[in-house]
Amino acid sequence: MTARHINGRSARTLGRVATQGVDRILISERRLRKRVRELGTQLSRDFAGSEIVCVGALNGVICFLSDLIRETDLMTSIELVDVHRSVDEGTHRVTLDENPFRETLEGRNVLIIEDIVDTGLTLTEIVAAVRRQQPASLKICALLDKPAHRQVHVSLDYVGFVIPPHFVVGYGLDYEGRYRNLPFVGVVEDAEWLPAMLAQAPSA
Repeated sequence: MTARHINGRSARTLGRVATQGVDRILISERRLRKRVRELGTQLSRDFAGSEIVCVGALNGVICFLSDLIRETDLMTSIELVDVHRSVDEGTHRVTLDENPFRETLEGRNVLIIEDIVDTGLTLTEIVAAVRRQQPASLKICALLDKPAHRQVHVSLDYVGFVIPPHFVVGYGLDYEGRYRNLPFVGVVEDAEWLPAMLAQAPSA
């Protein structure tokens, strides 16, 4: 397969194997690092003197979450949750376990950290699970906000980048399990977005 070009450069200059199939860079590594640093500074200021619990959904959030908390001057702990996705008569459903957390969140300051907010379905489930624990406060920080595909309303307190309705990979985000290790956010033009694929799937 011929390496595709990324911003005028051959994918081979960025790592032929890792970038094969990525059409272009949407957000460079330099821009990501700068914005994550800015978010960390803002969080340190807004949560000064407080301890926070950072809640994220596996697996896409791991790069952003780990970089973000290292840019904060806060006492933090981490809760990572598994998200279950299923197809029911062509409908994309997102669920969590009844209690997906290892420790109680009651009376604690919680920051939900998302790699990308697309439909809003995953975030809605995480917010509901956190609220059942009755935290002292709840804020949401998303690296990427893709409002064009929103199916449910969500309110974000901190946003890294608002992006157009492209299928993006890299920096933790994957397509069919690949590309999480890329240091930038790239676009895969011919990728099929999961909810769209499910809507097109023939019923049994």
